[in-house]
Amino acid sequence: MLADMDEQRLIEIETKLAFQEDALRQLSDALAGQQQRVADLEVLCRQLAARLARMGDGADKGAAVDEVPPHY
Repeated sequence: MLADMDEQRLIEIETKLAFQEDALRQLSDALAGQQQRVADLEVLCRQLAARLARMGDGADKGAAVDEVPPHY
């Protein structure tokens, strides 16, 4: 009787461990995917910032600060 209870308890523990190992693997995979997405977004942000900087450099050269709007 006691051996059956111990064996059942051991089976329950092993089952819980198997589920925890699977959950840990899934979380690890999700984290790896998120890390890759973050890295991709960082590259994209750097590219966009450089593009905006280039656009800003070209726009400031031809504009006069105190120029009167054409409707005056």
